Amino acid sequence: MTDKPTVLFICKHNAGRSQLGAALLELAADDRYTATSAGIAPADEVNPSIAATVAELGLDISDHTPRRVTPELLDQADVVVLMKPGLDLPATPRGTVLQWSFPDPESWSPDDVRPMRDAVAARIQDELLRP
Repeated sequence: MTDKPTVLFICKHNAGRSQLGAALLELAADDRYTATSAGIAPADEVNPSIAATVAELGLDISDHTPRRVTPELLDQADVVVLMKPGLDLPATPRGTVLQWSFPDPESWSPDDVRPMRDAVAARIQDELLRP
């Protein structure tokens, strides 16, 4: 059992925004958190543009597999970050729920993704990592 808080990032497909959030928290948190992600209707693979912009920071997520959010995941999370407000979750989260609003980068290029990547990183710093 870990004493690190678990942060679960959720978006629709678990291919872009939620994968990005989990990767950025993993990079920034110095092992203080367990970062994970899931989606309402998982895609087949991680968005290549998201993976490319995370790789620029030194983390390879290209082999991650999108997964469905479950009641068990929601129960295990100390913080749930909805990367799109109003998602219909399969159960009520046990932990704190944060609702962030980021657009779906489904057909974006890496150049399009970088500003969102930086905005998500700033939000993580401001709302999760600062005391």
